[in-house]
Amino acid sequence: MDLIETLRTTGAVRDFEAEPVPDDVLYRILDAARFAPSGGNRQGWRIVVVNDPGKRRRLRDLYLVGWYEYLAQTAAGLVPWAPVTDEGAERRAIGQAPEVEARAAAGPGGFAEHLDEVPLLLVLLADLRALAAVDKGFSRYTMAGGASIYPFGWNVLLAARAEGLGGVLTTMPIRREAEVKALLDVPDELVVAGVIALGRPVRQAKRLRRAPVEEFTTVDGFNGPPLRPA
Repeated sequence: MDLIETLRTTGAVRDFEAEPVPDDVLYRILDAARFAPSGGNRQGWRIVVVNDPGKRRRLRDLYLVGWYEYLAQTAAGLVPWAPVTDEGAERRAIGQAPEVEARAAAGPGGFAEHLDEVPLLLVLLADLRALAAVDKGFSRYTMAGGASIYPFGWNVLLAARAEGLGGVLTTMPIRREAEVKALLDVPDELVVAGVIALGRPVRQAKRLRRAPVEEFTTVDGFNGPPLRPA
């Protein structure tokens, strides 16, 4: 596949055919994804493939706790769990999560409610011992360590696209990290970075909607002029 075209058309996929993904295909995906960059080339990622039906259902249930809180916050006009937000409004919104759950129970459910049915479920872990978190100890939200983990997750999605598959990396299970780690016997030194769902898409995105370069790139300062093509 053409690299630029792949970058422009690899969006989040949450609707999958029931077709299973063979282990050799998954192996090829991970074999390509492992060349992602990481600080010091320490490659602090680990993958747990979740096949056991019982563990899949438990992972789904843990996912749903955060999902309904997420929906409650978006319904209140909030960016869910934004590091800079109205904390009181966030608490009030999360308090409405049981009502959101009740409404969801009355419907057919979507990706979240059927997470256990996704062809491939990969839990992405990060080894804290391998991360050069240069913003460690800052008073603000820390995010530098993720730069050594999430490029690998993106590589998984790109490699899956080359195999005719699609998927999404979701961080929702982090809300119940302790339970997820207990479910999968994850050591203390590792944390949950997300879950990657993969499968053959019901439909593959052909065109994605994103902001133009001029909206997020400026020259010589945050308030500088936008970058424009010559």
